[in-house]
Amino acid sequence: MAHTSRNLERRKAKKSYTLSPASVAFLEALRKKKGAASASSVLEDILQTVRRVQAKKSLERAVADYYDSLPADTAAEQARWGEFATDEFPAETT
Repeated sequence: MAHTSRNLERRKAKKSYTLSPASVAFLEALRKKKGAASASSVLEDILQTVRRVQAKKSLERAVADYYDSLPADTAAEQARWGEFATDEFPAETT
């Protein structure tokens, strides 16, 4: 059953959109630069990137809203825990 739902997610819909000559040229230049099979695949990549950026912003907004809603003493405690974690687990450098 899960296999069938994955196939439905992978299935693509054929659509037709009207784009400016500049947008078509941009997609075609990106296609050539990336060695992509089609302008559609380049456009799909662009749309997926925009979706990921929007999802990340939405998550960041939800986290900020959560912490903004905390009482001051709870927010201060959370900040101390964050500082502790940062001190205990410093970022790796390469």
